[in-house]
Amino acid sequence: MERLQELVERLGDYGIETVEELGGMMIMFVESIIWAFRPPYRIKVLFDTFEEVGVGSLPIVLLTGVFTGLVMAYQSIYAFGMFGAESLVGGVVAISTTRELAPVLTGLMVAGRTGSSMTTELGTMRVTEQIDAMAVMAVNPVQYLVTPRVIATVVMMPILTTLFNFVAIAAAYGISVYAINIDPGIFIQKVQDFVGVDDLQNSAIKAAFFGVVIAVVGCYKGFYASGGAKGVGGATTSSVVTSSVTILLFDYVLTVMIWG
Repeated sequence: MERLQELVERLGDYGIETVEELGGMMIMFVESIIWAFRPPYRIKVLFDTFEEVGVGSLPIVLLTGVFTGLVMAYQSIYAFGMFGAESLVGGVVAISTTRELAPVLTGLMVAGRTGSSMTTELGTMRVTEQIDAMAVMAVNPVQYLVTPRVIATVVMMPILTTLFNFVAIAAAYGISVYAINIDPGIFIQKVQDFVGVDDLQNSAIKAAFFGVVIAVVGCYKGFYASGGAKGVGGATTSSVVTSSVTILLFDYVLTVMIWG
């Protein structure tokens, strides 16, 4: 009975902590949007963040896209080959990549690279009292540290996802046409038949939502980190895990809302 009571108490504490964190993240997100329209406008900081999020994440996103396209094409060729339907490979790879794989895998890669970097940087600033020093100097920490990261991640995620789509389909085309000898005209035609402009738009919308998740979770975990180096490490781990799970959850919700 005591163990059951202890378990219930732990679950209750975890639930309260989760709700508090969700509320804190929502407040931080709203504050970052409000501060985006209030001076001073730190354009240089914003473009530096664009470079960090976009250019910094580009190699891992492109690499993931290439191998995703190769694997998807190879497995699709094997599966459709059992029914003599290899002509469908291009369309299936394109639509599965565009609708699901590109935004989700791009989000996971950016969360692992850029989201963790945000948490580590802000967490280090918190434990070394640099954020407190900003407030003392009348510099709003949310405007200076959080707003540029939210804007940059929301803007760059659709761009990175579009590039992921391109390299994944190109890689699938390469292995299908030059290694498996599928007719290139049929491959391209099936891609056009299966994927429309609305699919690309919805893929970008998904990516933008994931960008909000990555930036807000990463900044929140770092902004309120405590406990020295160990606390920053724990916050970084929590940031990546939380962002990844939330991306998967949002992916299901958005898929049902858009294509359901």
